[in-house]
Amino acid sequence: MGLNLSIDTAVPASSAFGSGGAAKVQRPGNQALLEVRELTVSFPGEGGSRSNVVSGLNYRIEAGETLGVVGESGCGKTMTSLALMGLVPTAGNVSGQIMFGGRNLADQKDREWRRMRGRDAAMIFQEPMTAMNPVMTVGRQIAEVLIRHEGLSRRDAADRSVGLLEAVGIPSARRRADDYPHQLSGGMRQRAMIAMALACKPRLLVADEPTTALDVTIQAQILDLILELQEDTGMAVQFITHNLAVVSELAHHILVMYAGRGVEYAPAEKLFERPLHPYTRGLIATLPDPDRKVAKLPVIPGGLRSSRSPGCPFAGRCSLASDICRAAIPPMIEVEPGHHVACLKVSQ
Repeated sequence: MGLNLSIDTAVPASSAFGSGGAAKVQRPGNQALLEVRELTVSFPGEGGSRSNVVSGLNYRIEAGETLGVVGESGCGKTMTSLALMGLVPTAGNVSGQIMFGGRNLADQKDREWRRMRGRDAAMIFQEPMTAMNPVMTVGRQIAEVLIRHEGLSRRDAADRSVGLLEAVGIPSARRRADDYPHQLSGGMRQRAMIAMALACKPRLLVADEPTTALDVTIQAQILDLILELQEDTGMAVQFITHNLAVVSELAHHILVMYAGRGVEYAPAEKLFERPLHPYTRGLIATLPDPDRKVAKLPVIPGGLRSSRSPGCPFAGRCSLASDICRAAIPPMIEVEPGHHVACLKVSQ
């Protein structure tokens, strides 16, 4: 099912990141580094009401584990990530719990968020041009992270910045470190942002479509780099993507989101072998398969729409939907060990 993207990196990750001093993580343990409980993100709506863009989300990520988050545009993946980093726009309201290393991030003050971001948790944003400072060189932006969180001198931080740019595959890295974001191509900007996010070897990396703007070779190099750092330090990764082939190779667990809700959550192998939710089945059915000869590629009919109806948000696009599906939102239920699904047709 998956696409094997494992190739050697052009520059060994250890040249920029070091060994980290941690024992290699062979497999995820039982301790959750991140546990999200009933996470809801809402914004002001019409007539003084509030509209939920994320509703009652629950999941966990263990140290050394990768959680793949999949779903079409507008389903709440990015807003979930912004909530984890304390970056939800001012008008938004975040409720529920975001337990990270035993403390609830949802209760943090701005000062605590600033101390944590970049050091304990880092994010690769989907659009680097709007996330990077346009009036600072890319080398200086990476160096500032190292100076602030690791106490490096400016010279040492500048040298480390060049090594990080080399590690993510930027040619002539020492010269490119003096460029401003607008002087780099879209792919180079994305790689520079990845270098910045990985600079302090965070315990949690939130990656929002990190390889979308990259060609296949560089994409493979970046994924190998993340995996190597994860193995060396036990970093947990929340990996958001539309690419099911990539997530099938990368993730230990997968969370499928639809209309702000989790609809299926399972170990990656189990989800691809036995998808239970009709939406998950539809996503997997759309994967290209060279051995499948069809006159018309499969699609999921309709489109993602916000709905105020009391029923399942996917009911309007689901061939299995009946009156019970339109009467109430189905809860997420564990139907077999480790496999959760929010579908009345499955959980009956």
